[in-house]
Formats: sequence, C-alpha cells, structure tokens
Amino acid sequence: MSQQNLGPGSSAEAGTDSAVAIIAPKTSSSEKVLRIVVPVVMLLLAIAAWYAVVIINGIPRYILPSPSDVAGSLYGDWGTLFPALLVTVRITFSALILALIGGVLMAIILVQSRWIELALFPFAVILQVTPIIAIAPLLLIYTPDTQTALLICAFLVAFFPILSNTVAGLKSVDHNLLNLFDLYGASRWQTLVYLKIPAALPYFMAGLRIGGGLALIAAVVAEFAAGSAGQGAGLAFRLLESQYRLNIPRLFAALVLLTGTGVAIFGLTSLVSWLALRRWHESALKREN
Repeated sequence: MSQQNLGPGSSAEAGTDSAVAIIAPKTSSSEKVLRIVVPVVMLLLAIAAWYAVVIINGIPRYILPSPSDVAGSLYGDWGTLFPALLVTVRITFSALILALIGGVLMAIILVQSRWIELALFPFAVILQVTPIIAIAPLLLIYTPDTQTALLICAFLVAFFPILSNTVAGLKSVDHNLLNLFDLYGASRWQTLVYLKIPAALPYFMAGLRIGGGLALIAAVVAEFAAGSAGQGAGLAFRLLESQYRLNIPRLFAALVLLTGTGVAIFGLTSLVSWLALRRWHESALKREN
C-alpha cells in the first residue's frame, strides 16, 4: 500500500538529510530595534555633550562652532558644498569600481601560477607601500587633467586590499575539495568558478569594505596634494578654503559630509556582504546558542 503526502520526518525518509529541517535562527524584533536605537542615542548624546562644552565654556565659533552653527553652515553653504560632495563621491566610486574589476582579475591571474604570482605581486606591494601623497605630484605631470590624477590615486589605494584579500581567499580552498575536483576530472575553469571563487567570497567582501573606505580617504588626500580648485573641486578643497578663511563652521560642515559619505559607503559595502553571505557563511549567521 503506497503512502501519500510524505513530508520531511516521515518514516520513508527517516535517516536521510531531508528528514532534518534546518531552521536559521531569527533575530527578535526587540533586538532589531535596539540595533538602531542604541547608536542613534549615543550619537545624540555626543552631539549634546559637544553643545554643552561650547556653551558652558563660551568657546567662540571661529575656534569650535556649536552643532547649531554647523547645521546653519550646512544649510547656508549647501550650494557650495553639494557640488563638491558630488565630485568627491564620483571619484571615490569610480576608483572603487575600477579597483574591484582590476583587483579580482589580477587575483585570478596570480593564483593560476606560482611563477606569475612571484613576478607580479611585488609590483602591487610597491604601489601599496609608496605614500600616495608622494605619487600625486608625478601623476599631475603625466596625466591630462587633475581629475584623472585623483582617480588614479584613489584607485591605487583601494586596489591592493581587494587584490590581497581575494588572492588569500582563492588560495584558502580546502585541499580535500581540490583533490575531489581533480578526481572527477574538473577543468581548471570549472574548479575556479564552482570552488575557488565561492570559497574566496568572504575574503573578497572583507577587501571590499576596506577598499571602499580607503578609496574615499585617498580621494581626499590626493586632492590635498593636487590642490585642485574651481568648478571641479571636491570637498578636500572646500576644507582647505574654509581653513584659510577661518570659516570654521563650513569646515565642520564639510567634515560632516565626508564622515556621512564614509559611513554610507561602509553601510553599502556591509549590506552587499551580508546579502552575499547571509545564507551560508558563519560571519553572517547568528549563533544558535
């Protein structure tokens, strides 16, 4: 007599993998709320302490502006700061995208042969350890315009973390799994696509988070060195301009925009990492016990 409506846990599937229901631990709604409320409360307390220090000590705004002064400058100088923010963001994301493409492709090339890695990896190390502020003047000479020089500087800084992390991931594959692929006659391409790249994904995501922040830092530092001004100036020039004019509230407003951009980049890269790893990797899974 046949059995119908056999589901997981039925006698016909006893002892098999389908008999085991894997339920991912869920985060409670209260914990989700606390993850948002606690950082926001701490930020508000920090702003309140800043305001209290300025008011109690009577610090003039040209030395340390209050949060209200910074907010007023952010609103009043928005027409000047926003175009500069767009320039900085464009350079940062362009450099990050180029670093992602170049870093991943170079990592794949390096792991194909030990001799290729020995020949090319030292050049990447040299570019990484050389201070970017020392390279910027040379790039200003050899590149057609300042924006290209800034893009190259940001690219060079963001490139190495992505490259080194991806190489480490591609070389960290379980040797038993490599032997299994060899046993079944998998080609080098199949081993790369179905084994090495998935295994390297957590390492790549870590490099992405690091590279995103470094691309923004490099764009600002390179602009300090280049001294770009005019219509194509970024937030770094606005910082210097505000310093020279002793417009400290605008300087703080530019810092707030830079900080917010960095936080947004980190949040975006963390979201991408979580979406890619949330179903299978330990770093994105909640502990059951």
